[in-house]
Amino acid sequence: MRALLTQPPRLGAYDFAMNENLELASQAARQGPLFIVINVGSGHRNAEDEKQIMARVFKEGGRDFEFLQFDGQQPIEMLARRAVELAKARQGVVVAAGGDGTLNSVANAVLGSGCPFGVLPQGTFNYFGRDNAISQDTEKACRVLLQGQVEPVQVGKVNGRLFLVNASLGLYPQILEDREAWKQQLGRSRFVAFLSGMSTLLQSRHQLRLSIESAGKTASFRTPTLFVGNNRLQLVQAGIEAGHAEAVGQGMLTGIAVRPIGTLALFGLLVRGVLGRLGEAEHIQSFTFRRLTVMPRGHKRIKVATDGEIAWMQTPLVFEVAAQPLLLLVPASAELAETE
Repeated sequence: MRALLTQPPRLGAYDFAMNENLELASQAARQGPLFIVINVGSGHRNAEDEKQIMARVFKEGGRDFEFLQFDGQQPIEMLARRAVELAKARQGVVVAAGGDGTLNSVANAVLGSGCPFGVLPQGTFNYFGRDNAISQDTEKACRVLLQGQVEPVQVGKVNGRLFLVNASLGLYPQILEDREAWKQQLGRSRFVAFLSGMSTLLQSRHQLRLSIESAGKTASFRTPTLFVGNNRLQLVQAGIEAGHAEAVGQGMLTGIAVRPIGTLALFGLLVRGVLGRLGEAEHIQSFTFRRLTVMPRGHKRIKVATDGEIAWMQTPLVFEVAAQPLLLLVPASAELAETE
């Protein structure tokens, strides 16, 4: 399958340095008001304390700002659309404060709007922020919004739904669903995530039969899960082949499939992933692509996870690099960059 689907990276696919939208976004980023969609339930931190830090830094920087707080009473997508409307009307910046799921919801509204996008990572893993050198320290991340620069950043899509970090079907969405239930009982931590993953593997027996097509070539195989990555850091930490990890962000996505194996072998893969050695496993197949059509046999609809958020989608599934990038505020200097 690797030989069938792997394509060379398209270097320079997001070279928009002379693009007019980038210049307009940069102007808004330098002086426009900040419209911050904040998820008060993300991560371990106290939301009011975090808001006070944000307000202090923005006031010291002489920047107007407004909080749009998500507390579960209304869809976060509604708040995100409102933030985009405000930013477009006042030449401002849309900011997402929360975990990768929150960032995903806000980014879906921002993509294609021409508005600059800022992030204040508040979640457990924060892959998107960390991969773009944005500090997990709130005060440092706020200073990036005041002093950073706008850069185009690649995002993925599946059936039109954006993903910043990853998308998946099969076993991985089930692991995410079970993890959320465990978190409700035991709190948010990487250890709880690991334990819930082990529990899911003990109960999992389902195999998907997939037909896939990319660049005019087709393949069929059975797998418990298909994972599509758009985050170099996550792939590197899992130990995925270096070339496939580095292709992400250069106009390509990376697919990972697991060959049909038993529960014990799945446990071994989980441990390898934690230790950063997943790419060495003989049961793992990884490949790169720009557009991939996936038809799960026997499924008219299937659960798909995008950045930890799960939704039912009609088949076939089309995974692809979005035609437009996000105009992301990133550190303009080493002093502002995340070093962890």
